[in-house]
Amino acid sequence: MIYNNIRRKAKELTVGNVKIGGKNPIAIQSMTNTDPMDTNAIIRQIRALEAAGCDIVRITVPTLEAAEAIKDIRKAGIQLPIVADIHFDYRIALRCAELGFQKIRINPGNIGDDERVREVAALCKEKKIPIRIGVNSGSLEKQILAKYGAPTPEALCESALYHIALLEKFDFTDIAVSIKASTVADMIAANRLLAASCPYPLHLGVTEAGGGNRGLIKSSIGIGSLLCDGIGDTIRVSLTNDPVEEVFAAKQILQAVGMEGQCGLDIVSCPTCGRTKIDLIPLVNQFESAAKKEGLDKLPFKVALMGCIVNGPGEAREADFGIAGGVGEAVLFRRGEIVKKIPEEKIIETLIAELKKTAGV
Repeated sequence: MIYNNIRRKAKELTVGNVKIGGKNPIAIQSMTNTDPMDTNAIIRQIRALEAAGCDIVRITVPTLEAAEAIKDIRKAGIQLPIVADIHFDYRIALRCAELGFQKIRINPGNIGDDERVREVAALCKEKKIPIRIGVNSGSLEKQILAKYGAPTPEALCESALYHIALLEKFDFTDIAVSIKASTVADMIAANRLLAASCPYPLHLGVTEAGGGNRGLIKSSIGIGSLLCDGIGDTIRVSLTNDPVEEVFAAKQILQAVGMEGQCGLDIVSCPTCGRTKIDLIPLVNQFESAAKKEGLDKLPFKVALMGCIVNGPGEAREADFGIAGGVGEAVLFRRGEIVKKIPEEKIIETLIAELKKTAGV
């Protein structure tokens, strides 16, 4: 896995029961989109995100009253780290720190003068609560925007470094940083600049990426490119969709860059061509559904479903096991070595049995 060999060394942070940075796994994040005053809806959505494999959840806290939701969230038994998303009002940041949110997301420069920043930094340091600095193209300081004329990657990076300096001024260094942009190339360039300029863990994401395939593609290019550079410690795929879909998308991205063991079953399948003699397209969907139904979709294995014997065992040699189709049948192979032939109608049950055998369940 090339990625692990080149991964940027970032300061380790503790967010509740999750560690980010250092050599820790890439943490998957999402954000609730329910009414911030509807605590029951927030709890239901957090539970759904947790079940999907989310590691850290952020909720918006627009008022002091909304901060109280954390009490009911903890009473409900939810252990997932909760991040308070705060804009402008330093009093809300202080209240969230007092109530036990496990991370605060702010821009230090937009919560007031130095004394207010000092108060927030002091309380978070006392409570051992990290702060995430969030910078995007719509939050640039006037002087920085005037200097560069547009939210360029250089402008975004300079803004992030400015906010970092505000916290460091008060001896606060439990910092995570995110630079997000809706333009993928700008997001990639800005994070590369920042990664070379500070020691803190980076939260990756393409903001306002959109919904469906459009959002997934933009996020995959932006987040995936940086992960392949060894940059990034936690990610959020921002989609105009159910937040649970963000978690599934994040897992797919992590698998694509070589983090299969972290994100469960990796299904490899060929695009099919004129050599394909088996109905592979529905077969892949059926296997994925069957694995999920059996509760095997989170196992850390790579399974290949290939359309023909010509490419099957060879191209998919790195898979733990798989099949290569023929006329009315397929061959089962393990690590590129053919094991046996199986009839077409037995493919799914054979793969599920092989998955259980490999997992020892």
